[in-house]
Amino acid sequence: MSRDPALPEAAGPPAGVPALAGVVRGRRHPDGWAAPGPRPPRPGPDLALWPGPGEDLGRLAGDWWILQRRDGHRWSLDDLASAWFSTEGDDPPPRRACDLGCGIGTVLLLVAWRHGNARVVGVEAQEVSASLARRSIARNGASERCEVRIGDLRDPAVLPEGAAFDLVTGTPPYLPPGTGRASDRPQRAPARLELRGGIEDYALAAARLLGADGRFAGCAPASSERLAGAARGAGLRVARWRAVVPREGKNPLFLLHEMRQGGAGLPAPEPPLVVRDRDGRRTAEMEAVRAAFGFPA
Repeated sequence: MSRDPALPEAAGPPAGVPALAGVVRGRRHPDGWAAPGPRPPRPGPDLALWPGPGEDLGRLAGDWWILQRRDGHRWSLDDLASAWFSTEGDDPPPRRACDLGCGIGTVLLLVAWRHGNARVVGVEAQEVSASLARRSIARNGASERCEVRIGDLRDPAVLPEGAAFDLVTGTPPYLPPGTGRASDRPQRAPARLELRGGIEDYALAAARLLGADGRFAGCAPASSERLAGAARGAGLRVARWRAVVPREGKNPLFLLHEMRQGGAGLPAPEPPLVVRDRDGRRTAEMEAVRAAFGFPA
């Protein structure tokens, strides 16, 4: 195993950045391995492209990076699995995509990384998260086709273009207010508690934005009844869905779904995505999910 020689901690920060205030996290990989996918431009001395106090910078997909607060909301399994389920087998690939409640931009960036010609818009209510997302977009050289708008995803005025999107994604929180402890750390409470709506509100917003053949995909609480109700309430149908199981023999963490315009009912689920086997090793399918976004084996 070796460390990528292109990592900033190996090459040193550029001129004008004598000492980084935050942390740069590298990624180990097999010898001879090269990251697939688009390559970002070499970052210059603009401090906005580097981690500041309380932040870190780490690899996300291939050679793309993401900025995160060390004490705040961080990207996780639901983001990776949702981005994979949303983009797997896309034919034709989306030209315009929207990520609802985009947070620090994880799913937005993963969709843009996998679909190099797509224009992607994110909507985020928290300024601190939106700022991190915008900086990560700039860091990866994607500002010409990616943007983040500040606002509540339930407000139609945030996305006045309406039914113009081929793909809408969303990773809503799972817990209604009062059913879980609200973290006092930055960004975390709205990422866990449904303070600005849950899957029902995300589905309603998606229904306003989807083109005739568009898809709304992402994750939802581990309740097929709630998933079906959210689709029905928004005038959408669940085209496919599957559970995500953290370890063989455990209960599902959440559901992955794809909704489309029209119709009703809930089809039979696809086999669950099991992340780890009983011995704690990643399953072959989970390794394939990671490989789809340029993670080394």
